[in-house]
Amino acid sequence: MRRKKVVFVADSLDNAHKFKTLLSKMDTEVYTGSSMKLRSLILEHQDCDLVVFEVRNGSLDVLASVEDLLVDATQASLLIIVDERVVADFRMPMRVKSDFVVRNASIEECGVRVRHLLWPGNESAVSDCITVEDMTINLSTYQVKINGEPIDFTYLEYALLAFLVTHPGKTYSRDVLLSRVWGFDYYGGTRTVDVHVRRVRAKLGPELAQHLETVRGVGYLWTV
Repeated sequence: MRRKKVVFVADSLDNAHKFKTLLSKMDTEVYTGSSMKLRSLILEHQDCDLVVFEVRNGSLDVLASVEDLLVDATQASLLIIVDERVVADFRMPMRVKSDFVVRNASIEECGVRVRHLLWPGNESAVSDCITVEDMTINLSTYQVKINGEPIDFTYLEYALLAFLVTHPGKTYSRDVLLSRVWGFDYYGGTRTVDVHVRRVRAKLGPELAQHLETVRGVGYLWTV
């Protein structure tokens, strides 16, 4: 069995050191370089199994070109390293199998993400997929499809929807949703929950949006 091939592209020394330590313990061949060498590295190693890419300076614009490059040149999966401050606007690529970690994630968490992408085993188990009418949520790939078409959710829109759908029939206050979805260290106001709920409803369409109910004076729930 051939060794898995990983292209690692990052500009920060802390992530370079962390992933060098991690990948050295796995049965992988690793090809490294700065973001300036991304295209040449991928074209040189088109048979790679995984590309680990660090988003520079919090800019997510480059991800579309990275996704295009992977679709055109390889069948590799993609692990994205992002700053915590851009997670609210982060969208998972839809045309390649992908996952992400925040910049300060532990080496253990990074290892879980890498192994899942390199050695996924069989396709996602049935328990990883939730179906509501014409909508399917894949909890393994963070993707939502309606009538087979992928829906472009930001990560936090997806996380809010997935949390409510996996906890149906229970009302959650805005404060609880901030804690469970955004994280205990989120300092924004509860209005951000209302904004994200409106966006989720708009993307679901009128029929599916009926499941996401507002409980006046309390919060939100997902009905079945």
